[in-house]
Amino acid sequence: MLPAKLTLALNDQFNNELQAAHSYTAMAAYFSKKGYHGFANFYLVQSREEHFHAMKFYDFLVTMDEKPVLQALREPKNHFMDAMDVLESSLAQEKDVTSHIYALVTLAADLQEHATASFLDWFIEEQMEEEKLFRDIITRMKNITEGGEYFLKMNDEFATRRMEE
Repeated sequence: MLPAKLTLALNDQFNNELQAAHSYTAMAAYFSKKGYHGFANFYLVQSREEHFHAMKFYDFLVTMDEKPVLQALREPKNHFMDAMDVLESSLAQEKDVTSHIYALVTLAADLQEHATASFLDWFIEEQMEEEKLFRDIITRMKNITEGGEYFLKMNDEFATRRMEE
């Protein structure tokens, strides 16, 4: 069993990952409504990845003889000004997740909970990749117009994205 404070923090992160999945589904809906189904696919894949991350926390808690506890999800942001607003919201969300992962790493180290520290290593790498992904897409989007030729090429590119495990 884990220290109670750590179990609570891991459960919070389990729910943070579910909240992130919920938010990415709302972002997909923005693009679906506009007819940009490639971007919608990109965000639906993001949502599935976040759910996969949540289930890693679920499985870890169970492995450590703790109970995963589901919390209520907040309504995600559903209205966006444009594609760049969605992307910037995505990067902000990933940075928030990273800060929570770092806090968990610090807590695990303080409590000398080595199994948890080892478990969290994967998430540190994952968050570095996620933040870079959105920074790179934002860079690509900076000088293009939503609905323009290059945007539509990105839409086609994102239509082929599949979840990697």
